Amino acid sequence: MAVTTIAPAGLQAAIADGQSRLRGLLAGLTDEAARAPSALPGWTRGHVLTHIEGVGLALARQARYALRGKLIDVYDGGRPARDAAIEAGYGRSAQRLTAALGTALDEVEASWSAVEPDDWDRPIRYRDGVLLDAGLGWWRELEIHTTDALLGRRTTDWSQEFCTYAVEYLAPRVPDGIRLTLTATDGPWEWTRGSGPRAGGFAEPADTVGPGPAARVRGRRPGQVRSGQVRSNSPSRAPRTKARHSAGVKISAGPSG
Repeated sequence: MAVTTIAPAGLQAAIADGQSRLRGLLAGLTDEAARAPSALPGWTRGHVLTHIEGVGLALARQARYALRGKLIDVYDGGRPARDAAIEAGYGRSAQRLTAALGTALDEVEASWSAVEPDDWDRPIRYRDGVLLDAGLGWWRELEIHTTDALLGRRTTDWSQEFCTYAVEYLAPRVPDGIRLTLTATDGPWEWTRGSGPRAGGFAEPADTVGPGPAARVRGRRPGQVRSGQVRSNSPSRAPRTKARHSAGVKISAGPSG
């Protein structure tokens, strides 16, 4: 079942906003900028933009086939084909990257705008779920990778709505025996997820400039750190998980119960 804190109509609007925003950020992309590093280790902006193109088309076709009552794999050829497409496409010129991504976004927009309120529970192959899972997946990919591309959008620009959803989506990744409390520094937002003995800790941003916007919390891959890492002041039960996070968020662990 999809983990969501957003209604389908709101999801469609958020996707449309993200797609429009990405189009705007692509304006003026140069060859030099396309070959520059992204926020993802080992990937250039070209890698990230090529991935957005591919995953956007892959999830959009989940929608198209679902509306026809059919199932189809996310990627023809699976993960190896997905990876090969990124490697083959990331070195394109800025003009070709922008054109290809723009064409992909045209198809993506047409696919998601065709989804009606009664369609979100249609079965799909993506994670053996329903169409809502693919819609949420595209929202995550779009928001996170637009930021990863370092085109001007930061995690501190994410909406409270997206951050709340991201916390709920990532909650199952909290390690067994650990209770994490995530607190926004500029508003009354706080989330506690997981359970376990006391293991007090905090997140220590490396690039904070004043208080951050509301609850800019996210995590991506286990062991990956962007601006800091989760630390514990309880040596015997220190959380070993690292998380990507943005300025303005404190992460602490406390007693369960």
